[in-house]
Amino acid sequence: MTETEKTGTRAWVVHPDIPGEASSRLPEHALQEAVALAHALPGLEVCGAGVVRLRQPHPGTLFSKGKLEELRALIEEREIELLLVDGPVTPVQQRNLESALKVKLLDRTGLILEIFSDRAATREGVLQVEMAALSYQRTRLVRAWTHLERQRGGLGFVGGPGETQIEADRRAIDEQLVRLRRQLDKVVKTRGLHRAARAKVPFPIVALVGYTNAGKSTLFNRLTGAAVMAKDMLFATLDPTMRKIELPGNGPEVILSDTVGFISDLPTELVAAFRATLEEVTAADLIVHVRDIAHPETEAQAADVAAILESLGVNKAVPQIEVWNKIDLVAEDDRRGLENRAARADNVYLMSAVTGEGLDRVVEAVKQTIAGRTHLSQLHLGFDDGRRRAWLFERGVVEEERQDEDGYHLTVRWTDKQQAQFETL
Repeated sequence: MTETEKTGTRAWVVHPDIPGEASSRLPEHALQEAVALAHALPGLEVCGAGVVRLRQPHPGTLFSKGKLEELRALIEEREIELLLVDGPVTPVQQRNLESALKVKLLDRTGLILEIFSDRAATREGVLQVEMAALSYQRTRLVRAWTHLERQRGGLGFVGGPGETQIEADRRAIDEQLVRLRRQLDKVVKTRGLHRAARAKVPFPIVALVGYTNAGKSTLFNRLTGAAVMAKDMLFATLDPTMRKIELPGNGPEVILSDTVGFISDLPTELVAAFRATLEEVTAADLIVHVRDIAHPETEAQAADVAAILESLGVNKAVPQIEVWNKIDLVAEDDRRGLENRAARADNVYLMSAVTGEGLDRVVEAVKQTIAGRTHLSQLHLGFDDGRRRAWLFERGVVEEERQDEDGYHLTVRWTDKQQAQFETL
């Protein structure tokens, strides 16, 4: 094959199936997700994939000698240039495999970092990905990325450096990390100011969360009329998007937040780097967990989302509703079973963000949940307290008002947040 005939870097995906590993996923489904991850990265031509069953991982090469020979023959026959391993690969294993197979190798973390780097659009997103990539690279000091190398100014990591070069490279990475943290601190401070400004506005925050490709952005677009990227692709949305909307049917105004999709085995470097972005979820008044109910491993995906929310410190007192999305892709017999399960569960709703089926029930559930967090209060304001009285009417929380010689007597229905804001006026 000539260079002009190539459509991209020829890649092969393997999922190591190791007995005894704690995983709720079938190897075949894990492989499908890994292939979807590979397709999400531009410039790759996925030529094939397979599950590699191992009795136990080899400490030096991950794969046994026999498996290595099989992979070498396949790579030569298919002219593979990049091997994607769906799982963790140690720096020693990566170096040995690249030497033995004569191809570049990326493990799961490296691939996800590549995708995030390609998708980051905001300054904060770029800084977060760059920090995560450098933290990951620090343990390896082998050439792994091209566009990330350009971003970090070309530190020139090469395979097999001497001990002195390794230490020099580590210092260079540490210095770059310090610079990035300073830049990110400024961006995060700005985001914090924006968050503080929103806190003064009484609109509840509704955060959409879910496994990547569950349909969050499609639902966000349907509710807001926005044009957030929504494709059948893992991590189609990376940077968070927020819009103020009025819920249909004379509903209250809310701030709707679309967040980055979660995934199993999300690299710890990324969880740490994106904590500031995901703080939007921790500040939410309502969390809407969007699930791809047509996916064969929807339960495992839901468990992964719950685990990440817990790791972020999301308050369990914050109400949550589950939206079982993509019901239009479910067979009729399975659909009836899901309808029965949803009817017996609390705060579970079936819908299709593509067709709009069930959207009215989801919106009504959001409205009722938000309304359920309000309470009535009796207030007395003097005639000279016009500013605070106007504030109440601007927020639409006044249910009844009467006036006498002492001033205004008001009955208001508001949230704890609104009450706290009023008390600071």
